[in-house]
Amino acid sequence: MRVVIQRVQSASVSINNNVFSAIQKGLLILVGIEEADNAEDIDWLCKKIIDLRIFADDAGKMNLSVKETNGDILVISQFTLHASTKKGNRPSYIKAAKPEVAIPLYGSFITALSALFQKAVKIGVFGADMQVTLINDGPVTICIDSKNKE
Repeated sequence: MRVVIQRVQSASVSINNNVFSAIQKGLLILVGIEEADNAEDIDWLCKKIIDLRIFADDAGKMNLSVKETNGDILVISQFTLHASTKKGNRPSYIKAAKPEVAIPLYGSFITALSALFQKAVKIGVFGADMQVTLINDGPVTICIDSKNKE
């Protein structure tokens, strides 16, 4: 499971020109699920995300988590995070999970993240054509792959 985490001042996702979800200060998380992902990947990633200290404390040092700042979280599914560009110029998505695998894992990821966060996270719609708007804060962008735990 791969995530791209962006610290944002605000973010939203629109579908058919209608805002579906929006947040203010917090995290925009793009999540890509591959065939080999499982509950262990979800648990490890959710704990890492919730405890990630990328918000400034009173001294201006990145020392606080999204939970400690009472921020918000917006999670968007994005299978293209598993694009392989080794051959040619057209990306291959062979490692990206098929919907029958990815949809339940995406739902489990959202449930687990919300439980650790102790409030609901905002989401996009799996498989929809979405337009994501954000104001990146910093900018701070972190990429994490659950297959690279060590």
